[in-house]
This record gives sequence, structure tokens and C-alpha cells, in this order.
Amino acid sequence: MTRYPRDMRGYGGSPPDARWPGKARIAISLVLNYEEGGENCILHGDAASEAFLSDIAGAAQWPGQRHWNMESIYEYGARAGFWRLHRLFTGMALPVTIYGVATALARSPEQVAAMKAAGWEIASHGLKWVEHRDMPEEEERRQIAEAIRLHAEVVGERPRGWYTGRCSANTVRLTAEEGGFDWISDTYDDDLPYWRRFGSHEQLIIPYTLEANDMRFATAPGYIEGEQFFTYLKDSFDTLYAEGTAGTAKMFSIGLHCRLIGRPGKIAGLKRFLDYARSHEGVWFATRGQIAAHWAATHPPQDFDRPSEMTRSDFVAAFGAIYEHSPWIAEKAHALELGPAHDCAEGIASALARVFRSAPETQRLRVLKAHPDLAGKLARARRLTAESTAEQASAGLDALTDAERVAFEELNHDYTEKFGFPFIIAVKDHTKPAILAAFRRRIANDRATEFAEACHQVERIAWHRLKDLLP
Repeated sequence: MTRYPRDMRGYGGSPPDARWPGKARIAISLVLNYEEGGENCILHGDAASEAFLSDIAGAAQWPGQRHWNMESIYEYGARAGFWRLHRLFTGMALPVTIYGVATALARSPEQVAAMKAAGWEIASHGLKWVEHRDMPEEEERRQIAEAIRLHAEVVGERPRGWYTGRCSANTVRLTAEEGGFDWISDTYDDDLPYWRRFGSHEQLIIPYTLEANDMRFATAPGYIEGEQFFTYLKDSFDTLYAEGTAGTAKMFSIGLHCRLIGRPGKIAGLKRFLDYARSHEGVWFATRGQIAAHWAATHPPQDFDRPSEMTRSDFVAAFGAIYEHSPWIAEKAHALELGPAHDCAEGIASALARVFRSAPETQRLRVLKAHPDLAGKLARARRLTAESTAEQASAGLDALTDAERVAFEELNHDYTEKFGFPFIIAVKDHTKPAILAAFRRRIANDRATEFAEACHQVERIAWHRLKDLLP
């Protein structure tokens, strides 16, 4: 493997300012999963009954049989739980995003009418509430298309958002390739939306949650009472709200299910949380569609050439000069296991440094010798690389007094005579007096110490050069 597809970087240590509407400190996305009537059931043509997310402890599928208890628990979600939640949310005038399984929506016309009358966003939750992990790619693509078709037939318009949940490794790519979704939520990897590129298509991803989620009432370890759910939501809210107050506003997704949180003893905890959140200023309750529209307008995708996607020749053309006159470092770095985490200055700096550090000392010595003297003859003759010229000028080494020029010439001569390579320092980190002071201090080092320091400075120079090229 030379290309690693997982993105372990994300926004790194400097997430963007969300700039939520009204300068909100937090955006809360209430998601109600509507799965009742779309779950595994032999009446739906499935091979076995459902076994996931119910109040039946240790439930297992019953091959070839209807599971009456399981079916009735799901029916509770449609018959009672949905309407309890509908009264709660409409009574508080809160926007909701529905993750609607297409076959479940088709079997619940009154609930769909109530969702539409409330102005809720109805996104797609797939064709059926079943596992996709072993589904052949072509079959999953067919089911995505059928889910969209049936959704449009039942709701009156195609879905603009998507969440499968029980997805495969292909799901996000396949839904992105469909091209008609404003957002996709089959990830759990961030507190903010982000863009992900699929070919030439930039797809907005709005991460979802499995922890601030009432599914924990049906899984272990989980919640056993509404108060626990309230406490977890409150703690999450308080942390994110404080971050928003400090200038790094985030999004808070809350996952709900009609048959779970719709029970009387569970919904009480949710209601306490909603009252608590609404008692704060700067809280934006929004659908995922509203969040997507805001993000697309405020934080559109950035178009740049991603190093991990470059051909070898393009990669070397872009980064072959980062290490002075040593394009072989970029050539070898391209063959490393690169991925989205390398599509930034730190990432490529790491890849190039790995090649440099693992090279024999003789090769590293050649890299050191490829560097020019500071304020030396090549600089005066204007024969430095463009990078070295700009760096030396940034520290004022192109405008020396006569005394400074003499000092540099003497130090360059003595240093090279002693160590066999030129004095190297990342001039962007220093002033001219500090460079001279470091020169005089380091010339007293033994060769091993100075060789190590020179290599460190080479890496530092490369890092500065990459900062000018990449995000």
C-alpha cells in the first residue's frame, strides 16, 4: 500500500471558525431516525427478523420466522413514539432532520404528512434498514438509486441528504458519486462539517454521532434511565458551548429513534436537555440541510493539488527543490504510504524528512554540501536557487555592512574547513545578529554534534519552504 485512504488529519489543531448564523456558539442538529416498517422482516422479503436497536435484551435474528415481539416494538415507534416526539418538537418549534428509510416512509403516510406539515427536513436513510457490509457494490448502487426514486415518490421530492447507518466501506463513495446530495452523514469523525473529494466532485460531509444517541438505551454500555441521557447531552453541550465561547464553535448532533426515546421514561431526559439548551444564548437549532447551506456558503471547498494524488513527475516537480539540489528525496517520498494526512505542509515535511533521515550519512552529507554559504560568493553572484535567495534576503543577508561581510566570510571559511560542509541555519527563524551568534557558538561543536544540528536545520528549512506552498 502506497496510498492510505483514511484521513487522520482533519482540520488539525486549527479548526475553522464555523461562523454560525447570529454568531451562535453552537449548532444543534436534532436527528430523528424513522426506520419502523423498513427493518428486517420476512414480510419485507428478508431472510430473518430484526435484531438491532430494540428493548429486547440479547435479541437475535430468527431465520425464516416473524419475531412478533420485535415487530411490535418497532410498531410502537411508529404508532406512539413518533407522535410523542412530534408533539414535543412542534411544541417547542424546533427544526428536525428525519433520517427516513424509504420503505418505512412508504408504509407511514400519516407520519410523512406530519413531518412535511412541521417543515422538517426529510433525508434518506436508505431503501431498507438492513446491513450493507456484505452487499455487492452494484447491488448497493442499485438500492441507493431505488431509495431515491421511492423517496421522491412518497415525499414529493428527492432527498438532499443521506445517511445509511449500517453502511459498507463503499457507501460514502457511492452516494457521493450519485451527485445529488447536499450532504452525507455516514461518518463519525469530526465536530464540524468538511469537504471530501471524489474524483472531480467535492462532497460535503456532516458527521453524525453514535454516542450522543438514544441507541445507547439498547446497547451496552448504555443508558438505563432518561436522567443519564440528559446528563450526557448536558455535558456534551457544556463542553462544546465553552469552545464556541472561546471562538471555535462546533456542531452537536443528537441521534434519536421513535421506538427508543419515544418511550415516556426516556423522552423526559430529552425534554430536560432541550429546556436546558434553550435557556442559553447563542444556540442555533438547525436541520442538517441548513447547516449544509451555511457551510457551503461560508466555507466552500478549497481547490488545490493534493500531494497524495499527484503523479510521480508532478510530485517531484512540486517538491524536488525543497531539499537543496536533491530531487531524489522527493522521488523516494512519493513511494511512501501517503494519504490525506500528507496533503499539507506538515505531511509532506514528514514524508521528505523520513527519506532524508533514513539515507546513509554519505547521502545526507551531499545534501548538506549542496547548500550555499550564507552571504557567500554565490549570493553575491546571484547564483543561488530562488528559495535560498528569498530566505537569505528575509534575514537581511543581501544587505550587509562591510564589517558583517568580513565576519561572514571568515566564519564560512573556518566552519567549512573544520566540518567539511557549509554552515546551515533556517534563517527565517532568526535575525541577522542571532545568525551570527549561532554561527560563532556552533563552530565550537564537535563534528558529530554539528552534523546532527545541520541535518536538523535542513529539515527546518524544508518545513518553511513547504509552508509557502501548502495549506
